[in-house]
Amino acid sequence: MSLNVHQCIQLRRFLNIGPRFSTSLSGRTKPYVQGQLVNKERQYFYYIDHQGMLFLDDARMKNFTSCFKEKKFLKFFFKRVKLNSKDNQGEWPYVSPCGDEMNYIRCDDLPVVYQAIVFDGDVPYLSWGDEIGLLKFPLDLSGIAMCPSSGRVYHPAPLRQGSIGLIKSKLAIELSNNFVFEENAALPSAIRWKNQHFPLHHKVLSILDDRPNMGRYSEMTE
Repeated sequence: MSLNVHQCIQLRRFLNIGPRFSTSLSGRTKPYVQGQLVNKERQYFYYIDHQGMLFLDDARMKNFTSCFKEKKFLKFFFKRVKLNSKDNQGEWPYVSPCGDEMNYIRCDDLPVVYQAIVFDGDVPYLSWGDEIGLLKFPLDLSGIAMCPSSGRVYHPAPLRQGSIGLIKSKLAIELSNNFVFEENAALPSAIRWKNQHFPLHHKVLSILDDRPNMGRYSEMTE
């Protein structure tokens, strides 16, 4: 699906997203106004929490009642997420372009948060954007990795979105019940799945090491 600028604006109006002043800058030094116009670019600012919920960044309360839920908007927004290559990438590591508008994004951890395992026939996928397969990425059991410092669980993600995604805590707990640990090992060596053992290589964790502004927790903790 490809939306033009007019459709983007209409969709934003439908969702009641209008320019507003920020009320929580979370320690950042550069204030902003939702909908500000900078160098002919209309700018909006968003926040993604560790459960994969999307909010306006300046929302006073960030919980299920205040997150975005409209499926068409969520799919449009998340499919376009990519790494921010502009000068403000330290504050806003990701963007989601929409015509002449730019949606700047910061995260509790990562923009891709896998919320459930869904199946297409017998093929398992990780669902992100919602829990019912709004967006899907093939499940690679050997690609699952646990961060030794935080205990959070990660998995490869689409290249556009940064190649790494966080597994939602509820799903991570379910998966971790099938982890296999060697004696005195800090990290699991394998995962059990349908009576088989799949070795874990933890390669995806190197992406967090290479990008210091990723995997950086901000307002919310588990």
